Amino acid sequence: MAASARSFRELSLLLALALCSALASSVDGETSRRFWIENDAFWKDGEQFQIVGGDVHYFRIIPEYWKDRLLRAKALGLNTIQTYVPWNLHEPEPRSWEFRGFADIESYLRLAHELEMLVMLRVGPYICGEWDLGGFPPWLLSIEPALKLRSSDSAYLSLVERWWSVLLPKVAPLLYVNGGPIIMVQIENEFGSFGNDKRYLHNLVLLARRYLGNDVILYTTDGGTIGTLKNGSIPQDDVFAAVDFSTGDNPWPIFRLQKQYNFPGKSAPLTAEFYTGWLTHWGESIATTDARSTAKALKDILCRNGSAVLYMAHGGTNFGFYNGANTGQDESEYKADLTSYDYDAPIKEHGDVQNPKYKGMLYSLRRVIHECTGTPLRPLPDNIERGNYGLVKLQKVASLFDILDKICDPPKVSVSEQPLSMEQSGQMFGFLLYFSEYQGIGPYNILSIPKVHDRAQVFVSCSLDGVRNRRYAGTIERWSNKPLQIPSLSCSSNTSLYILVENMGRVNYGQYIFDKKGILSSVEMDGITLRHWKMYPLSFDALGVLAKFQPIQQITNARNNKVPIHGDAQNKLRASSFYRNGLSEGPEIYEGHFHIDSDNEVKDTFISFRGWNKGVAFVNNFNIGRFWPAMGPQCALYVPAPILRAGDNVVVIFELHGPNPEHTINLVEDPDFTCGSNK
Repeated sequence: MAASARSFRELSLLLALALCSALASSVDGETSRRFWIENDAFWKDGEQFQIVGGDVHYFRIIPEYWKDRLLRAKALGLNTIQTYVPWNLHEPEPRSWEFRGFADIESYLRLAHELEMLVMLRVGPYICGEWDLGGFPPWLLSIEPALKLRSSDSAYLSLVERWWSVLLPKVAPLLYVNGGPIIMVQIENEFGSFGNDKRYLHNLVLLARRYLGNDVILYTTDGGTIGTLKNGSIPQDDVFAAVDFSTGDNPWPIFRLQKQYNFPGKSAPLTAEFYTGWLTHWGESIATTDARSTAKALKDILCRNGSAVLYMAHGGTNFGFYNGANTGQDESEYKADLTSYDYDAPIKEHGDVQNPKYKGMLYSLRRVIHECTGTPLRPLPDNIERGNYGLVKLQKVASLFDILDKICDPPKVSVSEQPLSMEQSGQMFGFLLYFSEYQGIGPYNILSIPKVHDRAQVFVSCSLDGVRNRRYAGTIERWSNKPLQIPSLSCSSNTSLYILVENMGRVNYGQYIFDKKGILSSVEMDGITLRHWKMYPLSFDALGVLAKFQPIQQITNARNNKVPIHGDAQNKLRASSFYRNGLSEGPEIYEGHFHIDSDNEVKDTFISFRGWNKGVAFVNNFNIGRFWPAMGPQCALYVPAPILRAGDNVVVIFELHGPNPEHTINLVEDPDFTCGSNK
């Protein structure tokens, strides 16, 4: 019965696709809409076509700004938009589908169509993209037996099929052949750098064809080397192989290599990721690339009739907890990505185009596109106004340990003999608080957590005191994991141990992508394994009800009240009075208010966190992301105007280590990437 119902649904979908195609081909007697590859070139509706594209990710832009960013991309000279589709955004919980707000992909694609831009859609299921877990939903990591991600594992593929059975029918009516903007659909992403499971790729192609039909170009993207193309390309399934490579590499030998992995005549030269900049991790200097050399490299492609997609045309922002991370040769060599995904792209994080890559007089990407393709130079778009709202005074609302009952739902507390991972506890993002007890003996005890992902703050108190009189004991980090010496509290009872673990973003690329979070090993005190654990998942949904609603004074003279950042990042936490003598009130929540007089005064702004340590910030209940000025380089978080409102605006900060001495934040006009110990 189920099989027959499924067959009926598939037959209905194919009939609908056929009807759409027939309608598209017969409107006013016009020639059928068609996009294809022939004679090693792209063709659209009977004419040769050069793809001049750029990645603009809908999920990194507040929806109110989708049109603005697409128009800026069009003014750059682009005719095509490329975007990933992150599975984790659309299925946050099993069988719970989300296609509203940031996740309203259909509206985004229709908007691109209205603006007469084509679309290359990268549906995954893996996307990489410096996005948490490469776009995979983290609940996949909680399934037992463990799934083999990015493989022909039947259990994994069944979940991909369930996901695509929801996504692809939404996409199908928007294919170019059906009157929409989508000319190409990417299968997986850079799989040749990960494995060589051709059966897996073949299964993805069969799934895609089932829902999209045979008239859309499916493509793969892999590095321009023999090994990656051999592993990742599947020409036998009629899938076009595109390439990517470092900006500045000679593209044409790579395009000739590309031909070997496409059928004869089916290898239009295309780099699906022409890098306009690069990503940045916490603790690094902000990545920048030279505008002149970038423009020259693009010219080498476009002026010889090659096609290119700028990665990125506009980077955007990793709002919330969605940033990704990378590792080195070992999974402990962990580096989390910034909240900003500016990428040094021609359209900056906040939409600015007043930069050499976009509008340089001689060597800009915009001028190269005009020179090579003949695309008219469109008028430069105006920049969106930004506001300097000045310094805002914050006050402490509560300590974490005082409000556990308010930000942790009791039914969601887990109890286990051994620590559970975040995924096992149902806490997919953010923070998980672990609790156990031990018997303190001697002047100090040695705590060891061999595997913690990613950062653990340790607190102790006498069990009879409950959460009162806690002492901060130190921090254990994934990338510098060392045993921690904990001074004895001379308790008359057991000692309570609290370990707050932050998930700083899952690995999105490479062999360590199966990146569970939380405490992933036993916990030992003086070599003895601790048992009987409770896990408290922290939810920030209730932050709005914690406010004391006391008026917060806004300091308007920002220029004369700059707050200096602390010094060396390694010594800063130790130097702060918050840690003096090991005493700590623990992570705390702060709140501030600022007033905007009228709708006309509501503008984009940046919140500078100079002088603060590490945490997460919320503006009017919207999670604008993580801040970590102690590590840098990002000092300020972007706040788009649609998040703000005329009247009272509320900023709530979850600070892990202690506020700046003045308890102020600064709302400024410009981004700032000059924080950190190496600045």
